[in-house]
Amino acid sequence: MTVWFVIAVPLVIMFFALIMERVESRLRHVAVQEEEVEQFLEQAQPNEIRALHGHGIGRALELFRLRRLGGRAAKLRPRRVRS
Repeated sequence: MTVWFVIAVPLVIMFFALIMERVESRLRHVAVQEEEVEQFLEQAQPNEIRALHGHGIGRALELFRLRRLGGRAAKLRPRRVRS
């Protein structure tokens, strides 16, 4: 019985580590980059700060990206931020 335990535990840990690596790689693409947050904090306008306070970093960065796109985003209108 002990032999099976000695063999099974390292295998379970190894498979868990492999699965978590895949999860981490997917989350890395979805997560907000540190440089992007730094740019936001340096260049944010009042409406983007209100969005950060009311709706979180995702919505605030969305407004920030739309503003930075400038003329290219003329067709895209940001949603109204509710107070």
